[in-house]
Amino acid sequence: MKKSFVLLVAFLLSFGVSNQVYSAVGYSINTTIIQDSEEMEAPEESASFTQELKKRFIEGGPSFMGIVLICLILGLAISIERIIFLNLASTNTKKLTEGVEEALSSGGVDAAKELCRNTKGPVASIFYQGLDRADESIESAEKAVIAYGGVQMGQLEKNVSWISLFIALAPMLGFMGTVIGMIQAFDKIEAAGDMQPSLVAGGIKVALLTTVFGLIVAIILQVFYNYIIAKIDTIVNDMEDASISLVDILVANKK
Repeated sequence: MKKSFVLLVAFLLSFGVSNQVYSAVGYSINTTIIQDSEEMEAPEESASFTQELKKRFIEGGPSFMGIVLICLILGLAISIERIIFLNLASTNTKKLTEGVEEALSSGGVDAAKELCRNTKGPVASIFYQGLDRADESIESAEKAVIAYGGVQMGQLEKNVSWISLFIALAPMLGFMGTVIGMIQAFDKIEAAGDMQPSLVAGGIKVALLTTVFGLIVAIILQVFYNYIIAKIDTIVNDMEDASISLVDILVANKK
């Protein structure tokens, strides 16, 4: 009798433990399944965004949307080229000015010209032109610095006007697509002789899509354009300050 009671208690305990184990295992399995499903949904959301963007681009019409895309590609290409060029054109003007002053004191004009020849950037080129005329007079050196400074400024601003053109052109093309889409919508209403939403919806959607993409392109290029203009202003200010310093150094060495 006692043995049967002990067996019964052991069976009940084992049954309760097994239920707890099964519950824990089931909870972990459900949690794993939920986590896996969430991880699988993330790529689908990103893929759906790409597909939605492609779908909207196609719905906007190949004519105007293609031209807007070309404006974006050309504008970004010019912007990246200008940014690389301006970063390479940046020079430590303070260090260069000190080096030119030391070279003039120790080795004369030829040593200073050699230092400028081996240094990259518009400031070094301006210094070289000024030093090349230093043997004539201070006025000739100053005129050479001013003239060649204008040349270097033109090289810094090269192709920047194209970026501003694409900034203005992209939203204008979008607005043109808007007008054409509205005209198409009214043409359909006129042909049907009835004001139905289904007739107008397609033209209005095309109109709005072209406007949105044109504004997006203009905003992206405007950010690059402002950065490039700020970079050019910084380099031009360095050029002007360095030119004044060079003239002062030449005047001091003439005395």
